[in-house]
Amino acid sequence: MSSLFDLPFEHPEPEPSRPTPPTSAPQAAAPLTVSELTADIRSRLETGFPDVLVEGELSNCKKWHTGHIYFTLKDSAAQIRAVMFRSAVRSLKFAPEDGVHVVARGRVTVYDAKGEYQFICERLEPRGLGALQLAFDQLRRKLEAEGLFAAERKRPLPVLPRRIGVVTSLDGAAIRDILSVLGRRYPNASILIRPARVQGEGAARDIARGLAAIGRVPDVDVIIVGRGGGSIEDLWAFNEEVVARAIVASPVPVISAVGHETDTTIADFVADLRAPTPSAAAETVVARRDEFRSRIDRLEERVRGAVRRRVLVATNHVHALESRRGLARVPATLAMRGRHVEELLQALRHAERDRLMRAERLLGSLSRRLEKRDPREGLAAARGRLSQSSTRLSAAIRQRDARAQSALGTLAGRLHSLSPLAVLGRGYAVCWNEDRTAIIRRATDVQPGDGVRVTLAEGEIDCTVTDRRES
Repeated sequence: MSSLFDLPFEHPEPEPSRPTPPTSAPQAAAPLTVSELTADIRSRLETGFPDVLVEGELSNCKKWHTGHIYFTLKDSAAQIRAVMFRSAVRSLKFAPEDGVHVVARGRVTVYDAKGEYQFICERLEPRGLGALQLAFDQLRRKLEAEGLFAAERKRPLPVLPRRIGVVTSLDGAAIRDILSVLGRRYPNASILIRPARVQGEGAARDIARGLAAIGRVPDVDVIIVGRGGGSIEDLWAFNEEVVARAIVASPVPVISAVGHETDTTIADFVADLRAPTPSAAAETVVARRDEFRSRIDRLEERVRGAVRRRVLVATNHVHALESRRGLARVPATLAMRGRHVEELLQALRHAERDRLMRAERLLGSLSRRLEKRDPREGLAAARGRLSQSSTRLSAAIRQRDARAQSALGTLAGRLHSLSPLAVLGRGYAVCWNEDRTAIIRRATDVQPGDGVRVTLAEGEIDCTVTDRRES
């Protein structure tokens, strides 16, 4: 089994080949080093095969983190190692995989470090099936295996969309068709347009960014993404994986409206609904609103009919009851009861009015009593007392501080008079032994030749004992 160390690491740079010694010289040719021989072989190969078309089957395809693709081209009788560098990989429309029959274009060179010849691939096309169609089939199988085409994942369109998002080009016919249909059949619709490139390099990422941007806007209920018809190359942005992922990640339902009825893209498979044209997508959004209004109209008519029937039945029942002999005195009885009810209501109004007046008088009395005990007046007096107490407290603190300062000064003076430093200041000195661990009080504590240290009021001096006199 080959390891990654068996593969070339980076794009081999050609080394300047040393000229071979002339063969016509009478003396023996100087031996070549391995590097010189390899460089000469590489130069001959690159000169002899500068632009080659090779047909074969892909094997051992590996894409490195650097972006390069390493693979083997083989047929029934031979094989050659090949590499496609990152700059060329960017132009690929399909994913190279083992077993694909391809036509490769490039040049032959030698990888010096391994002493092997290899094929530098600059273009790669599948044999028979087009590159775009192969890439389409590969992505479709991948996304279908992930369940992104499943019907149960699709979301229903809103019945009454408050705001409709549109991701398409401002220069194409698609935006005009959409606005025309919505303006004619849904004039009060709120439409949010995110312009995006729908063809060429970088169009797929622009469409994906547009879908993400509209998805973040509040109150957007449905998004239409699409463009007019064209060739598979023109529609290729809607076959990119980044667009499919953006449609799946959208927080609201997405309608794919790409091309004419015969055109099908990856976006159509993953979208919540596929419309054959941009105008059909707008018709679909409006149709949900029209269906809802028609349903409301039908329900309204059914309710009106049911109410009319109930009223008619009730009216006939009342007429039937009025025609009975035993109910002839009912109107008079109801009139008497109504009069009694009116008298009771009048008495209730008077009683309620009297109760309300008594309550108002009680409230006025309580308000006057409360005003006499208004806490704000007591608060003002308390503030005055607090101010006077604060003034007296400040004066007492100042007096106490002055007395403490005076006492502190007296004590400091007494402490200074007792300080050894004060004694030194009057001309006295302290004599220490040489290592300054003991004070010398007697002449017998030292011998001639000993060193002593003398501490003065300001500074210190080192001395040597030359003589001593005992008292």
